Amino acid sequence: MRMFVIRPAALDDLPTLLKLAKMVHFINLPADKDLLAAKISRSRKSFAGEVDDIRHREFMFALEDRDSGEIVGTCSILGCVSWEGHPHIFLKTGRREFYSADLQGGQVHTTIEIGTDTSGPSEVGGLILAPGFRGHAERLGSLLSLIRFHFIGLHRDLFADRILAEMMGPLTPDSGTLLWEYLGRRFINLSYKEADLFSSRSKEFLLSLWPKGEILVSLLPPEARALIGRVGEETEPAKRMLEKQGFKYHGHVDPFDGGPYLEADVAEI
Repeated sequence: MRMFVIRPAALDDLPTLLKLAKMVHFINLPADKDLLAAKISRSRKSFAGEVDDIRHREFMFALEDRDSGEIVGTCSILGCVSWEGHPHIFLKTGRREFYSADLQGGQVHTTIEIGTDTSGPSEVGGLILAPGFRGHAERLGSLLSLIRFHFIGLHRDLFADRILAEMMGPLTPDSGTLLWEYLGRRFINLSYKEADLFSSRSKEFLLSLWPKGEILVSLLPPEARALIGRVGEETEPAKRMLEKQGFKYHGHVDPFDGGPYLEADVAEI
């Protein structure tokens, strides 16, 4: 019987983890050698109990095929994703009603507006399984997802009372997103990949360049509107898994690809 082990990620895993990172566009799993190495180093210190500040606490797991020694998956937990001066940034969806007394009628429009949160939730993310191991009889994807909550349950003092999960929205065949092309790029002159990667270093540009106030979603092309709050086909299983664990969608989406943010109170997971 084939054996798999989940363990803390090590620097020796960097080449394989970098290959996995290049398959997706997760901010928690950057396809950048230096950034990824820094994350692994922070993770090693966090597992060793050497990180007292929750803002710098990060735990990165690696799924190892013990028969081959190959790393076939990874996932992570961030101790804290926002604080004063370093907000979590999202697009908040809403509704606006317009009514004409003369016409005796009106319309209801969906809106989006830039929003921030500095309350300091923890976050689960960075989950990817190598294509050849998806649909495995051992349900390796579920194992990777659930190990994070098992770890949080064992070490409640290391994490916040609320957990976020960022779900990746649908991407185009060239790994772009129509929502960014029709919306974000109107205000920020970067490609989706450039903006997503730069945001792993700083998100100041989002708050400085994104317009304040509501934007009517009806002004966007239908194919872009349809992406708001949706996940990509490959992300659907992860979304369903999190929903079974008690995670819910509250109308907050990623500014880059429109994927939903799910959240849950740890006590209810």
